[in-house]
Amino acid sequence: MQSPFITELNQQNFMQVLESSQQTPLLIHFWASISPESSEIIPQLQQIAQNYNGAMTLALLNCEQEQAIAAQFGVQALPTIALFIDGKPVDGLGGPQSIQAVEAMLAKHLPSQDELNLNRALELVANSLHTQALPMLNALPPELINRGDVKLALTDCYLETQDFDKAAELLQSIPLEYQDNYYKGLIAKLEIHNQAANSPEIQSLEKQFSAEPSNAKLAQELALNYHQVNRDEEALELIWQFIVKDLNALDGDLKKSFMDILSALGQGNKTAAKYRSRLYSILY
Repeated sequence: MQSPFITELNQQNFMQVLESSQQTPLLIHFWASISPESSEIIPQLQQIAQNYNGAMTLALLNCEQEQAIAAQFGVQALPTIALFIDGKPVDGLGGPQSIQAVEAMLAKHLPSQDELNLNRALELVANSLHTQALPMLNALPPELINRGDVKLALTDCYLETQDFDKAAELLQSIPLEYQDNYYKGLIAKLEIHNQAANSPEIQSLEKQFSAEPSNAKLAQELALNYHQVNRDEEALELIWQFIVKDLNALDGDLKKSFMDILSALGQGNKTAAKYRSRLYSILY
């Protein structure tokens, strides 16, 4: 398995790999072909290294080929597994072990899978990949989701994916100690959206429509302005009030606007799904 997290130990790279444990925990697996237990577990160890995604490095030492290195460690049983952190051995296992025993040993010293997923999600947010980060953050357990820094990252994702209601709700629950410049920046983004969502043009249209509530053309214009600032449920509800009574209002143009908004929201949007279902109920 080719991976930056997995390496073969030999005389040439031995010291360099060992010193790397100053930055990243290093798991050394001592094995030999004469010990089936030591070789058969290698694929599972490689998978563990992949799952940790850089939080640890796996080094494989073939004791038949590198007897001098094995002797330096005083290896007496195969397989032997040793965990190095900060250049020092901190834990290990000797003799045949289940993969569960190895995982339990690592869990005492390394981040949990949830913490690793959190770190990956935060990295995605830092790289402006909010759409990819959002489902990873939402899949975290409650004890992590309720952390202030995670709430900020979630808020960032909601703002970038234009789910402003959820962003506003989360911002109200940010603990005081996390109300830093990042928090203030998110507040500013939400305020900019709120100002745009209630622009003078929209306020003027709302006033006109209030005076002429049966004006379908005015309703269409207001709904499209709502859609432009992501007030989509209000837009759809406004048009729905007309097409539920007359599907061909404005010669079918109102229905087209309705369907254009649904299309723009996409198949996975809950609001779109609700109004798409309503439309189907009168079409069929």
